[in-house]
Formats: sequence, C-alpha cells, structure tokens
Amino acid sequence: MSHMQGPKTKALYEQAKQHIPYGVNSNFRYWGDDDTLVIARGEGAYIWDADGKRYIDYRLGFGPVILGHSYPAVVERVRAAVGNGTVFAWTTPGEIELAERICRMTGVEMVRLTNTGTEATMHALRIARAYTGREKYIKFEGGYHGMYDYALYSTASSNHSKLLGPRRHPRPAPASAGIPRRIDDYVIPLPFNDLERLEETLEMHWRDIAAILFEPIMGNVASIMPNPGFLQKMRELCDKYGVVMIMDEVKTGFRVANGGAQEYLGIKADLLTYAKAIGNGFPVAAIGGKADILMTAAPGVFALGGTYVGNAVGVAAANATLEIIENEPVIATINQRGRMLMDGIEEILTRVDIPHVVIGPPSMFGIVLAAQQPTDFRGFIASDTALSEAIFMELNRRGVQPDADNREPWFLCYSLSEADVAETLQIFEDSVIAVKSDYVGSHSSAIPGD
Repeated sequence: MSHMQGPKTKALYEQAKQHIPYGVNSNFRYWGDDDTLVIARGEGAYIWDADGKRYIDYRLGFGPVILGHSYPAVVERVRAAVGNGTVFAWTTPGEIELAERICRMTGVEMVRLTNTGTEATMHALRIARAYTGREKYIKFEGGYHGMYDYALYSTASSNHSKLLGPRRHPRPAPASAGIPRRIDDYVIPLPFNDLERLEETLEMHWRDIAAILFEPIMGNVASIMPNPGFLQKMRELCDKYGVVMIMDEVKTGFRVANGGAQEYLGIKADLLTYAKAIGNGFPVAAIGGKADILMTAAPGVFALGGTYVGNAVGVAAANATLEIIENEPVIATINQRGRMLMDGIEEILTRVDIPHVVIGPPSMFGIVLAAQQPTDFRGFIASDTALSEAIFMELNRRGVQPDADNREPWFLCYSLSEADVAETLQIFEDSVIAVKSDYVGSHSSAIPGD
C-alpha cells in the first residue's frame, strides 16, 4: 500500500523532525512517519503538498476555513489592518465592530475576545465558577473542549469503553499524560443524550456544580446530534439548579447557521464560545453570553485577558469573514453542496452493502459505519472505525482529504463547487470498492452480503 509522502514532502518532513518533536506543532497533525504531510499552499477548496499533489480539502484546518483558503476579501482586509499596527494594549474600533457583529448575529448580550477555542472555554469555565461560587462541572464523554488540564478528560481520544467506567457511574478518563491526579475531582463526565444520568447527577450534586460545558453537536464524535428535547431539558435543569449552561460553539459557530447552533437547534445558552469559522483560519475566538454573567469578570477581581486578544490581524479577519457570512448565501451554499455529498455517500455505501449512517449538519457531517445511529460516544466506539479509516486513507491517497479518523466530521467551505462534489463522489465510490475488496479477506464478518 502506497504512502502519502512524495519525495519532496518526505525530505521536508525529515527536516522538520530534527527541530520539531515528531515533525508537527500539534499532535493531531501526526499521521505517522510516512503519511504526515507538509503543505505548501492552499487556495479555495484545495491544498497542495510539497510535491505539488492537490487535495480537495475537507479538513479545512480542523474546521476554521469556512470561506476557502486564501480567500481574497479576508486577505485584503488583513493586509490593510497590518499596515496600521497589530497590538496596542488598548481597545480598537475593530474590536468594537466585531463585538457588535457577534452580538447581532448570535443574540448574545456581550462578548470578550480571546485567541483560541481553548482559551475561550477555559475562561468561560472560570467565569461560571466565579458567578456561581461552585467548583465542579459536567462534560459529556467524547466532547473535546481544548488543550488544558480541566478539559482533557473523557474526550474522543479516550477511545476505549473500559477507560470510561460503567455507564451508570462514569469516571473521568484522562486523555493525556502529565495531568495532576486531583484535577479529576472537579470533572463529572456523563454520556451524551442520557437525560436520566443528567437529571440524577444534578439532583444529587447541584450545590457543587458550576456549569455544564458541552458541544451542542458532537464535533469530535462524527457530529452526533442531540436527541429531540435533550438540550431543552438541559436548559430547564440549569435554570432549576442555578447551573451555568456553556455551549461550546467552537466548531458549530457561524458554520451550521449564521447564528450558530443556538439558531440551528433553537436553544439559548448562558455562555457560548466561538473560534474556528469566526476568522476563516486566522487565530481569533470569543466568549459571548448573558451580560450579568460576563460582568463577573471584573478588573482587579477576575483574571481574563491576554497580550494578543483583540489583535488587529485576527479582528480584521473576523470582521471580514462575518461580514461575508451576513451578506452572502454562505451557509445556504455550503448546505446545498453538503446535502449533495451526504446523499451521494449514502447511496454509494447502501449500494455496496456497507452498514452506515451519515449524520450531522451538511456543513460538518459525519460518517459512521454501523447498523444503528449512535447517540453517544460509547455507541460510536462500537462502530467499524478500522474500515472507515481504511476508506478515508484511500480517499487521501486519491486526492480527497477528509480526516483519516472519522471522529472528525467532513468540513465544507464556500469555495467548494458542484464539480468538486461530483469529483469527490466518484473518488469515494472508487475508494470504497477498492478497500472493500481488500478488506473482506481479513474482516469478512464485518461486512454483510459477502
């Protein structure tokens, strides 16, 4: 089986390993010593590796590139902003414009900017603790909320049910070495979509629980959707027990609808976190929510800030990106292309008799090879992840790039054309047929009909 690296990419990757651990600056970019790519450039819906091989990009930097790589209107706005300086240690007009735009689009009352989704969820959690005077929080198994100790429990990387403990009494499963043991005292993991566990936990422990931090659509578990009524009941329980409802919209914000998951799912949270699509790939993020909760972050009392928050580059990119999303049919166009892809993939997998479900919004859908649709991370673990990885790696070798790990959804951008969709579906069919013929010999019981 061929590897993804061509000779120039291989040479550059070997050079990278000399001074960068494992040759990558984020471990999620490491696909092994023969398949980790070095990307030379991107334009629109495409990226090119160092050997000049083109890929139709469905990773899009893990989701931020909502318009397309090197999108001219964003690049021009950033270029103009940089000419006037980048960091001032004061508020700028651009920050005011961006805060007003986020409030208008999402319905939040106030906004604080950060640089990354990690920072946004970390600060939101601290705000909830300060607001409630409580210390623990609930998260859902498989949910990923950033690279800090409090959040790195029972994530999608905790991919074995034994790590999670029994369903009735889940335990925090650390997703990294180096996390102090006692931090797990502050984390209460629960299965997604399990109202019984959620109600029971809040009834017993609400006096200690500051917040529920959750992805409204499980963006690190193939876009598993909330069951009807689940989020509405969560909202009721948070109101009943005085718990802050923190909706992590780092992936869904400005991607599933102009107003994010709040608009798409018809639910209002207390605090929300935005990143990724807000700036079309530039580092910028935000915390939004109710004014009385955000005003807890009082100067001299609460730590909330950072040297680069509100920097001119990220702010200019975000203003340009959100202005385009507001004024052009960005989400509608992406949804139309995404629906074509979802329907085509559904038809191909049905025709070749591979059990599957295609789930989630068209702008970030997931493919799960299972006979039944999973409703939580434990159900996802039981799917055929080995077959999906084999298919997705074959797609990559043929020039279509979803993440090889199907925990990551397929992300779509505004620049993706109908011709790109047609090319993708043809390559998807060829890849599935090629992989199935190889896979049956050693995994025949996994695929019925053979």
